[in-house]
Amino acid sequence: MTVRQPRYSKEEFAKVGDKIYESQIRPQVEEGNYGLIVAIDIETGDFEVDASEIAACDRLEARRPDAQIWIVRIGSRHVRRFAGCTRRTT
Repeated sequence: MTVRQPRYSKEEFAKVGDKIYESQIRPQVEEGNYGLIVAIDIETGDFEVDASEIAACDRLEARRPDAQIWIVRIGSRHVRRFAGCTRRTT
């Protein structure tokens, strides 16, 4: 099994992934899919949508074995949240 290596810095990865999502993918998937995951190959623009990150990535990797995958949650700035509530300030 070959280990895939990142070919971009974290900053470049995020910048390219977000740009592709906003300009090409978001208009196609946003309506009626709030909360689902989009896995995007930042080199080709190919993508998969699923409720599961793993399922979306697996399907994308089946088509593009060397994909450089960026993940976005439709309708949210965050893929995951680690806190159950918002922090209060006094």
